[in-house]
Amino acid sequence: MALTPTEPTCIVIFGASGDLTHRKLIPALFNLYKLRRLDEHFSVLGVARSALTDESFRAKMFEALQSHLTINDAEEQKLADEFCQHLYYQAIDTADTVDYGKLVPRIAELSEKYQTNGNTLYYLSTPPSLYGIIPECLAAHGLNTEDHGWKRIIIEKPFGYDMASAKALDLQVHRFFKEHQIYRIDHYLGKETVQNLLVLRFSNGLFEPLWNRNYIDYVEITNAETLGVEERGGYYDASGAVRDMFQNHLLQVLALVAMEPPAIINADSMRDEVAKVLHSLNPLSQEDLQNNLVLGQYTAGEIDGKPVVGYLQEKGVPTDSTTPTYMALNCQVNNWRWAGVPFYVRTGKRLPVRVTEVVIHFKNTPHPIFSQNAPENKLIIRIQPDEGISMHFGLKKPGAGFEAKEVSMDFRYRDLAQPSLLTSYDRLLLDAIKGDATLFARSDAVHAAWKFVQPILDYKAAGGRVYDYTAGSWGPKEADKMMARSGRLWRKPNGCMKKKV
Repeated sequence: MALTPTEPTCIVIFGASGDLTHRKLIPALFNLYKLRRLDEHFSVLGVARSALTDESFRAKMFEALQSHLTINDAEEQKLADEFCQHLYYQAIDTADTVDYGKLVPRIAELSEKYQTNGNTLYYLSTPPSLYGIIPECLAAHGLNTEDHGWKRIIIEKPFGYDMASAKALDLQVHRFFKEHQIYRIDHYLGKETVQNLLVLRFSNGLFEPLWNRNYIDYVEITNAETLGVEERGGYYDASGAVRDMFQNHLLQVLALVAMEPPAIINADSMRDEVAKVLHSLNPLSQEDLQNNLVLGQYTAGEIDGKPVVGYLQEKGVPTDSTTPTYMALNCQVNNWRWAGVPFYVRTGKRLPVRVTEVVIHFKNTPHPIFSQNAPENKLIIRIQPDEGISMHFGLKKPGAGFEAKEVSMDFRYRDLAQPSLLTSYDRLLLDAIKGDATLFARSDAVHAAWKFVQPILDYKAAGGRVYDYTAGSWGPKEADKMMARSGRLWRKPNGCMKKKV
């Protein structure tokens, strides 16, 4: 089946001189161009304070493509040259409303040149402090109205710093853009394996009948990073593990695991079900915060045999900081499907391997003979790296008797050998241009997530304990104790899926 390109579009990137534009946005747009997923009538207008010309901006972006896409053959070189001819640049003071007047003729000029009919996608690749300012400045010059072509705005995380600031930002943005124009991006939702959670569940009669409290013992969601804060010490110290990973990425993954089947596959129906899960999260009591939450901060240790410094020794981090770099939580979804099933979620920096996965732990067989020493049945959904799915179950050991041993059946996306697979930013940019908001967070879901997380932030602000853990370990021992109280253990995943059996 032929791939349909997008509508003619002008893509305006605020913060175009920044790291995200170089590393992710321009390479993603080039990949869409290379795969012929973009309409030939498109332009990219970079906007930032830096004094660049169209030519110098193109040179910088071409360099970024060489660095990140390894352009090493004549055909790709030609495509990169062609793509960069669609790039333009406008220097403005992004905090000065008057300066936005410079964008009006530039966007109009590009709209006429590329026949984009006024269709404009704004991407806010800027510090969060500008998320409320840019929409207001655009509106002051009529750049938000849809009288001539659609206008959409993509806002990067974090969408707010806590529940109050998220609501205030939401009100501010909604003064100038309507909800159907707002795309709150979470690159985790663009990952192929995250989306495959839904297909795995709802298209297979093998799994959906078992996907409930009657057959599932508990669910485990892990995000582990070997990296520390790198050069982002100042930014990270203001967010920490709770805001940086849990409130957005991991709660969204939890919602996809727990959601009900949508009535139809469209943005409204899918996001209705996600919001229902987030509203159904059992509010955290003081007892939960003391017994079912563990916060941690890494100290000096070793990663892959190499010594690394502790969090307090990282550049840009205050020496007395208590910001958590690790979080583990036992939470529950209080609805008919999941009542009584614990969801154990953990995220941390400087852990032994880089991995994000969901593990569905099924209940043991009730048979009095075969339940003894039987291997656990579990389904492992690997989000990154080495994306895939692994199903673990018991089979008879060779020889006399009926002793069972654990075996697995494994699928890895790389075995499909499809080089045209879209990355998360490819997919989300493509969806935004097409006007498909399915994989973008909606206002009510954002509010529900912050409402659930706020007691954790309040607990930490009131002096909640942050435990030390050695870099290269699996986090504070208190997280193991939390699991052990229910007779369970955290899974310690490797960095890659097993080979096929």
